[in-house]
Amino acid sequence: MDRLRRRRLIRTGLAAGIASLAGCTTFETGEETGQSSSPETVDATPGTTVGDGPDDSGTATRVPTPRETGGPRPELDDASVALEPVASGLAAPLDFLAPAGTDRRFVVDRDGRVWEVTDGGRRSAPFLDLSNRIVLGGERGLLGAAAHPGFADNGRLYVRYSAPARSGTPSDYSHTSVLAEFTVDPAGDVAADPGERTLLEVPQPQSNHNAGALAFGPDGYLYVGFGDGGGANDVGSGHADDWYDAVDGGNGQDVTENLLGSILRIDVDGRGGVDGAGDRPYAIPEDNPLVGREGLDEQYAWGFRNPWRFSFDGRDCYVADVGQNAWEEVNLLEAGGNYGWNVREGAHCFRADECPTATPEGDPFVDPVAEYPHDGGDVTGISVIGGVVVEDDSIPDLGGAYLFADYVAQGRLFAVDPGAETPWEIETVPVVGDDALGRFVLGFGRDQEGAVYVLTTDESGGDGSTGAVARLTAP
Repeated sequence: MDRLRRRRLIRTGLAAGIASLAGCTTFETGEETGQSSSPETVDATPGTTVGDGPDDSGTATRVPTPRETGGPRPELDDASVALEPVASGLAAPLDFLAPAGTDRRFVVDRDGRVWEVTDGGRRSAPFLDLSNRIVLGGERGLLGAAAHPGFADNGRLYVRYSAPARSGTPSDYSHTSVLAEFTVDPAGDVAADPGERTLLEVPQPQSNHNAGALAFGPDGYLYVGFGDGGGANDVGSGHADDWYDAVDGGNGQDVTENLLGSILRIDVDGRGGVDGAGDRPYAIPEDNPLVGREGLDEQYAWGFRNPWRFSFDGRDCYVADVGQNAWEEVNLLEAGGNYGWNVREGAHCFRADECPTATPEGDPFVDPVAEYPHDGGDVTGISVIGGVVVEDDSIPDLGGAYLFADYVAQGRLFAVDPGAETPWEIETVPVVGDDALGRFVLGFGRDQEGAVYVLTTDESGGDGSTGAVARLTAP
């Protein structure tokens, strides 16, 4: 497929409201197939990581600056939490919204429905029902949502969902990822006949690695995560041929062919691209790092495998990128940051004994601020689930900590101190009381008052009716 056609495919966006149109579980763990038993030769490039660990030679990767917390540091050694049930009867709750200027709380269910939840549970009817627009299976479905900062006045809600492959998409592709805007009554019980405006459609080669998170930053722009297109190793149909020769393919390292393997940053209050003269249904912030350079202007950072969940706390954006065979990672988002996939997995060479620590142009990869292995460490897991910074004064030991999880049946919770030197030490957070977790964690949320919610299910496939929402409290 020629480059012009690729660009047309990935930038399909309709300007008017559209009346009608997410071996894996819902959240795929490492699934390498046919991994080589002998490393491949790597062409020399600036900086080299030797063996399995980060380069300590001083020529290598970029290390994010420790966060200035300005407040008390969390006491993670003795931290623990309890659970207070809020809602049940969901399929697979993936995202949590608490629009500013309201006291409302919404949960995004993978089966295509957005539910309002109260302390009395889930309402009887969904606030928004998109189940007739989506495709399921693999890691597809309704994957994420974000309320506009002015939702209380304008009722604008943004969603990411998996739709059937659009006309003109290659025949072997799985589906199309849709970013859409809905205008609803911000005070209504049900979003009756919401107007839909499609902002972006991205063809997806496989059914996994869709990411799905989206959030408004403190700058008012919408940030949207995309995985590498799925499969394994970032190779195969729909995976661009990047500069790195040790592993074929590489949407993570490509910035010109498609938007996969990246976090985007767009202005949903504008139109037309950078200068307003184009036909895109959104604008491009002029300080996006690829504006005026080779690459797709929407991209803010790249080198991701599957940035399943990310969240903002002040100006900091915490991105949890799901690993493949060996390492799970948490990153701090930087403009123009290259996070290394599929050259690296975490801070470690992927499928090679030695690998570059920078691109051929000399741009260093950004190291994770925290990582953990699939086995052989004090903290282990299989698939990182991004979380939130705790601002709830009722859980003082965790105040200021970044709380996240891993997708294991036990429901493992982790915390790090963002004010510490990187890489941050990961502590396991026990769940005590009668409501020990013992469930798959799918996501987190934080309400208008800072209370933290955890979204869980008993069923690893993401279907059924065991999905639940609980509020974290002190034990």
